[in-house]
Amino acid sequence: MVLALTDAHTWVSLVTLTVLEIVLGIDNLIFVAILANRVPQARRQAARRLGLGLALGMRLVLLASLSWLVGLTAPVLSLLGQGFSWRDMVLIAGGFFLLYKSTTEIHHGVEGGSEHAGAEAPVAFWAAIGQILLLDLVFSLDSVITAVGMVDQLWIMSTAVVVAALLMLVASGPLSGFVGRHPTVKMLALAFLMMIALVLLADGFGLHIPKGYVYGAMGFSVLVEALNQLAARRRRRGASN
Repeated sequence: MVLALTDAHTWVSLVTLTVLEIVLGIDNLIFVAILANRVPQARRQAARRLGLGLALGMRLVLLASLSWLVGLTAPVLSLLGQGFSWRDMVLIAGGFFLLYKSTTEIHHGVEGGSEHAGAEAPVAFWAAIGQILLLDLVFSLDSVITAVGMVDQLWIMSTAVVVAALLMLVASGPLSGFVGRHPTVKMLALAFLMMIALVLLADGFGLHIPKGYVYGAMGFSVLVEALNQLAARRRRRGASN
């Protein structure tokens, strides 16, 4: 362990994996931010912290069960000539659930926005935690399997997961507030979740879509939305003057 800390390759692996875990956690963070905003105001922070804390615990448990985790990638079911592993079935179920949640949230925003300006139907605290935990399982599998494929040392994987989770915990509050204050940003985040759901479904059915394309599209969309927010702010300043 001490010798490993003096090895440059160890630090490169740790930093690379930590950055990758943060990137892979963005979709989870978006989902937590949107769902936590549906919880009553007094319990939103607790919902975010508990949801992300359970996600961290789940990932550490998965890392501690490497032999069982590797078994999840072995085919256990064959359908129409294609084999499906437990991981594939979890991704497919999570994809359908995320597709359902993002679609219903978009429908609520579009159809309900005009009648209930700014008002959203509240979600019970434990119902929100249950939904966060369900998606945490899907995202945790993706995250941990990526970690296992990159490095061999368990302590490096665990450290990267913990650091990424702590950064997500710090960012969850500001992100939730920003999404809640800007309806167009929330709609964009829901569109991201819908795209991620389709990626999960494709991956579960054996069609791998490079994550670089997905995050590139998300980055470009965020840039366009940032320009829109900047233009809107300048228009408001011009109108006030």
